[in-house]
Amino acid sequence: MYGSKHFLLHRLFPILFTISTLLLFFTMPAQAATSQFIMQGNTSEKVIALTFDDGSDGTNFSKILTILSNHQVKATFFLTGSGTRSHPAIVKTAVQNGHDIGNHSFNHADFTTLTPSQMANQLAQTETIVKNTTGKTTKPLFRAPYGATNLSVLSTVGNAGYTYTVHWTVDTLDWTGNSATTISNRVLNALKPGAIVLMHTGDGASGTPTALNTLIPRLKNMGYRFVTLSQLLNLTPLPSTGGATYTVKAGDTLSQIALRHNVNLAQLIALNNIKNPNLISIGQILQIPGAKPIPSNSSYTVKAGDTLYKIAKAYNVSVSSLATANKISNINLIRVGQILTIPGVTVKPVTQYTVKPGDSLYAIANRFNTTVHNLVVANNISNPNLIRVGAVLIIK
Repeated sequence: MYGSKHFLLHRLFPILFTISTLLLFFTMPAQAATSQFIMQGNTSEKVIALTFDDGSDGTNFSKILTILSNHQVKATFFLTGSGTRSHPAIVKTAVQNGHDIGNHSFNHADFTTLTPSQMANQLAQTETIVKNTTGKTTKPLFRAPYGATNLSVLSTVGNAGYTYTVHWTVDTLDWTGNSATTISNRVLNALKPGAIVLMHTGDGASGTPTALNTLIPRLKNMGYRFVTLSQLLNLTPLPSTGGATYTVKAGDTLSQIALRHNVNLAQLIALNNIKNPNLISIGQILQIPGAKPIPSNSSYTVKAGDTLYKIAKAYNVSVSSLATANKISNINLIRVGQILTIPGVTVKPVTQYTVKPGDSLYAIANRFNTTVHNLVVANNISNPNLIRVGAVLIIK
């Protein structure tokens, strides 16, 4: 599976992809839903995504899961249908451990040699097997076998619901039998924020387990955090360096809570698995992504070292509104023990849009000066190419 053809395609892919893109540019139907080709995360943060392609043998899969668990690292596994059928228990464990999964075809076929119907069949077979095994979908992540793709492939997988075709920033070439040292050096030499690292679970990647035990602590010491592809692509929140919870009160809205805690509304929705952003219940406990706990009462007692600016920022209100609410004439003079009234936060109401005939997410995003990705996350859309007339969308 990972022989000379694999090596040749890895080397020739950039040239082949460019040529095929030019050849197919004028022949692709305008309505085709092209999958987004990803080689690196769009971030300046020191985060890195470990990804593993799983073939039919999966010899090192279990070892890799143990190492990742020992180091408390989450990764992404691209699964083949044949591999999942061969070792279902290991795949199920990967999902139970919180790792991301994506579709890597049924039997590692070169998609550039297949017809659209054959590609769709490969994807569907794997999706069915994986979902029956784990209860989790492989969408929206796809990785092309051999990294071989073109516009026809991107269009077909996009229409199948795989909105991201994930390539890599660093190819460890571990499947060739590279030593742990060589694997580690290939990663370190090409390291950059948002890097996507390609590794494998098969027998040929014998140096990978040892390399992971060396690489993970070293990268952590360099200040890097390990993320899944869903986190890297902002489909789910990045791992928090600290967090809080908030109990919903009468009159609360999600947008108000997000504003109060200075967090992203879409991340708040995703972290709490909220299906309808307009429906939250009194007493519901929400996880706040990456936020420090903020007192939720309507008054605050001044402590040593406090300033009006600091308090206003903590409650996400303006200094002037805080001063007005407490009849403070000199904003530089507050005393320890003074009880301040926190004024209500005025929030912008959530904008909604009802889908009309002929609409697409792209057109709606342009109309409201936002992105397709923001709409997908805010509305929990599994397939951006399928929206129904009459659906009410949250505009974010």
